[in-house]
Amino acid sequence: MSQDQLSGKKIAILATEGFEQVEMEQPRDALRKAGATTHLISPEARRVRAWDEENWGDTFDVDVTLREARADDYDGLLLPGGVMNPDQLRMDKAAVDFIRAFFERGKPVAAICHAPQLLIEADVVRGRRLTSYPSVKRDLINAGAEWVDQPVVVDNGLVTSRTPDDLPDFNAKMIEEFAEGIHTAQTRDDAGASKEAGRLARN
Repeated sequence: MSQDQLSGKKIAILATEGFEQVEMEQPRDALRKAGATTHLISPEARRVRAWDEENWGDTFDVDVTLREARADDYDGLLLPGGVMNPDQLRMDKAAVDFIRAFFERGKPVAAICHAPQLLIEADVVRGRRLTSYPSVKRDLINAGAEWVDQPVVVDNGLVTSRTPDDLPDFNAKMIEEFAEGIHTAQTRDDAGASKEAGRLARN
């Protein structure tokens, strides 16, 4: 992996109280190693606590508040999981709008574990192929996604993985997609329509 593969790119990391620590730290460190600038964005004004497997983990400084964050300022979006984190963020309209904006602009997004719950709320999974933590499988299928049980799945700029065990594969594909930049098929209408047309043609 080149140390300047993401040089000049700025990546948003959206999280709130209870995000899974390893699912933020390891991808963040991989992004930085590849040359990217990362900003931790949260509804919290100053600091946000992580969850570390079975207990509260470390506390992290928030770089930009969600109220101030703009998708136009970033080249990609990382969504760490955890049980509490997406459950809170999907109830926050500003968070959902922020996520949706990346898809509308064709920008790459990487989501792991329970984070695809946020993609459901943003209405961006219909016709898309992805994976997640197993408990989210039925929700994704009901939202119109094609769910597969693989360590990492890439679909037109959308990178998803199941659990922290998949982080090496997740990080590698995330950097690859972020380096490629804009994916025109990442937009909700383009991706959903093309996938739906393909499905209808096969039936």
